[in-house]
Amino acid sequence: MYNLSYFLGAFGYALMMLTLLQVNTVFLLSTQLALDISVLSLFYGLYYGVISRDFAEVCTDKMAAQIGYYVPQGMPMRRLDPTVCSICTNQLDTDCTEKVHKLNCQHSFHDCCIRGWCIVGKKDICPYCKEKVNLKKTFTNPWDKPHILYGNVLDLVRYMVAWQPLILGVVHLLNTSLGLK
Repeated sequence: MYNLSYFLGAFGYALMMLTLLQVNTVFLLSTQLALDISVLSLFYGLYYGVISRDFAEVCTDKMAAQIGYYVPQGMPMRRLDPTVCSICTNQLDTDCTEKVHKLNCQHSFHDCCIRGWCIVGKKDICPYCKEKVNLKKTFTNPWDKPHILYGNVLDLVRYMVAWQPLILGVVHLLNTSLGLK
């Protein structure tokens, strides 16, 4: 869902820019139709992006509550096997093709697991010990930056939608108190 919303948002933005440059006439599309399609896909992409990130945040909260390994005998205590990824509970194979990330707290995770935890789940802490994760050190690939930026844009849209009634109420109150129409 996240990739679909990312594609819809990027497609809508690109189509809007191409329409503003009148490239739509090459494909025999009217300007009105091209703008309608671009605005619809842009806003549907942002909407479903916000919804999927909120759902992913709920899922990561549930996962964080369930993470932990308990010993069957004696006093229950949490311990982590260093050869197991605590997100997916699969073995960390060093000879496997999948990259393994080791955080500052010395916990290791699969690349796709910690990437999903940090980027999609909006968590910048270790899922096991809750220590802060340095995202710039963890994701050094420049191709990871757009995903982080898109996540920040989705957060901005969420805050704008959440705060819009309050902002409109304050503006309306100011207009009426100052006698403006």
